[in-house]
Amino acid sequence: MAQRRSALINVMANAAIRAGRSLTRSFGDIEKLQVSMKGPADYVSEADHRSEKILFEDLQKARPHYGFLMEEAGVVEGTDNSNTWIIDPLDGTMNFLHGIPHFSISIGLERDRDLFAGVVYEPITDQMFWAEQGKGAFLNERRLRVSTRRDVKECLFSTGIPFAGREGHKSYLAQLENVMAGAAGVRRTGSAALDLAYVAAGRYDGWWEKGIKPWDIAAGIVLVREAGGVISDYSGKKEMMKKGEVIAANVDVHKPLKRFLDDAA
Repeated sequence: MAQRRSALINVMANAAIRAGRSLTRSFGDIEKLQVSMKGPADYVSEADHRSEKILFEDLQKARPHYGFLMEEAGVVEGTDNSNTWIIDPLDGTMNFLHGIPHFSISIGLERDRDLFAGVVYEPITDQMFWAEQGKGAFLNERRLRVSTRRDVKECLFSTGIPFAGREGHKSYLAQLENVMAGAAGVRRTGSAALDLAYVAAGRYDGWWEKGIKPWDIAAGIVLVREAGGVISDYSGKKEMMKKGEVIAANVDVHKPLKRFLDDAA
């Protein structure tokens, strides 16, 4: 029997679908703009803002008193101090810019300072990952569980690589060397929100990254938790949103993955 989405998840999913249509149209055009960096970069900015505007308008219409934390527009205070939407209108911008069809829309809801619900939508493949506190995690209508692998040598991990302008290149390379030596493989696909969704779906056995923003991970944290996974910051605490760092995996793999990173410090 298919799981019925709550009214809250329907609001989030419908907003993501409408914004996703806008991104898909823009993505079709941007592939024709691979002639200069200036043109595509400007177009990505337009696509970001257009997607965020749709999300803001739809979510505000459905829940007019909620606040917002958005990647582009920043903070919009609501009269309901308990609820805040945390939005990334286009996660995977570099992929989008280069015509790679791997990007997403991420909508998280923080309620009473706890992440309560999340939607990560991959518009190109029409994959809707969603989760609500205490109700499980789902891909479209199918229940999700994290992977059951216990042997790290059989595990496939995902990560985010610090790019130009970010700190920590040397420490990251040490981490990567440790994970490479102990795991079956490592991938870097370019969307933190989708990385977490894929951990929730059991596609990746774990993921780690540092230097990320709340809108990158808010929805994904709910997905992993509700899929039975373990998620923490690098110290093993639950300050992922504050510190901008995440280790996510199943219960058997989280500690070994953390140990790889600890040993690289």
